[in-house]
Amino acid sequence: MTTTIDITHYGYRVTWSAEDQEFLATCLELPSLSWLASTQEEALVGLRHLVRDVVDDLTATGEPVPVPFATRNYSGKFNLRVGEHLHRQLAVNAAQEHLSLNQYLVRRLSDAS
Repeated sequence: MTTTIDITHYGYRVTWSAEDQEFLATCLELPSLSWLASTQEEALVGLRHLVRDVVDDLTATGEPVPVPFATRNYSGKFNLRVGEHLHRQLAVNAAQEHLSLNQYLVRRLSDAS
């Protein structure tokens, strides 16, 4: 079964490129693609046409098409390896705040985002 990707759900960003003296549109899910234009709107429209062409080509050749981050499922779990010294330091910091290591790390990550 083939799932059709709605390219409007991809993460787009348009920024000013001082180097190019134009607006630069990029797509989070397809980072190798970009589009330059004199206005933000033209940059976004140009990139969306390019993304559509690339997604169509990937689909036609049976290659994997990136799923938009906005529609992906996340478990809420991930593994992270840290050195023994950092692990100890984080555990001590958590204990000083009367939190589990997990609660402490979630709080720190939330504060950093």
